[in-house]
Amino acid sequence: MTLTLAEADKILADNFAPWVLELGLSVVEAGEAHAVLRLPWDGRLAREGGGLSGQALMAAADTATVIAVSSARGAFVPMTTVQQSTSFMRAVTGADVLVDARITKLGRRMAFADITMTAEGAAEPAARSSTVYALLG
Repeated sequence: MTLTLAEADKILADNFAPWVLELGLSVVEAGEAHAVLRLPWDGRLAREGGGLSGQALMAAADTATVIAVSSARGAFVPMTTVQQSTSFMRAVTGADVLVDARITKLGRRMAFADITMTAEGAAEPAARSSTVYALLG
């Protein structure tokens, strides 16, 4: 039931606001209960001091969760974020970020996920999120 990368990229292109698409996210992997997206480094997303902004990381985590849920269900269904909590552990400067969303529970009406965001080539995560979604369709 998982999505192909082309199907996952189409969900990304068809279902997100223009400002989210401007982040340049791409789907690297879509599996039975997970998805990995790449957030490319862009200096426009940096905050004062040169680190990638938390807002960009949170949007990437939120987006990756939608793709992971869609992959787990085999198709996109309308859903909305109910809760998102993010812990920032280290700055990302000058590197793409791999956003790995793992579904921890998928029910008929709710989905739960843990997301790890790691700068490409780094050993330790830059941030971690947990999300809860209401499935509307």
